[in-house]
Amino acid sequence: MTLPDIHLLIRLVRTAAREELLPSFNRVKREFKQDGSIVTRVDHAMQARLADTLAHHWPAIGLLGEEMTTAQQSHQQATATAGLWVLDPLDGTTNFAAGIPYYSVSLALLAHGRVVMGVVYDPERDEMFHAVAGGGAWLNGERLEAVTGAMPLKRCVAAVDFKRLPGALARRLAEDPPYASQRSFGSVALDWCWVAADRFHVYLHGRQKLWDYAAGLLILEEAGGRAATLDDEPVFEDSIAPRSAMVALDGNLFEAWRDWIRGG
Repeated sequence: MTLPDIHLLIRLVRTAAREELLPSFNRVKREFKQDGSIVTRVDHAMQARLADTLAHHWPAIGLLGEEMTTAQQSHQQATATAGLWVLDPLDGTTNFAAGIPYYSVSLALLAHGRVVMGVVYDPERDEMFHAVAGGGAWLNGERLEAVTGAMPLKRCVAAVDFKRLPGALARRLAEDPPYASQRSFGSVALDWCWVAADRFHVYLHGRQKLWDYAAGLLILEEAGGRAATLDDEPVFEDSIAPRSAMVALDGNLFEAWRDWIRGG
């Protein structure tokens, strides 16, 4: 397929986020989904805005959004023939509603069973991460690349989401962490990008949905990073079923991180 113009896509996502998200930051009422997660009117407004915008520019490409029902998401996957946008209109809704400036918009394009394009935008910092398969990873026009001679695991800053990990692994990490320091900020898409930008050195998450990780995974891989599930499978799966992820930008560091997680 002929890919959309990435520079046009970046402009559209940035404009929508700055008009829909920034004015409502820390000014919206929280509601709760059936699974207990927080949602706001802004999640829905941002999804509707981008759905209309993307359909206008690329009408043949379908869209799967986080705020659709599971039936709608499955229908979009089943009927997509010319590619499929996968959108998280507001990744980090809890932070957004509470006034914590760590949230993002994540948009990926799937085609032929793989992720071919991804953008993750942080409106608070005006940071636009993007990647096209085979074209490298970028942050505001500056290329992101894996560092050489990365620090040892014991000196690393780790991003770890504890609550979705298997209990035994979470306890090992809490009682005998192999890294120097740990964070958990609350936006999966940004977590992937911050690893790609060498802000976090290793990353671990037990359950992510397709719209959480698709764009960030491509950005990480195009920056030269590595990722696998806790079962040592590729993270990407053309499914809305949750996937785990262990991640590092440097290959040697990834091996050390994976070995520790496995108990080696």
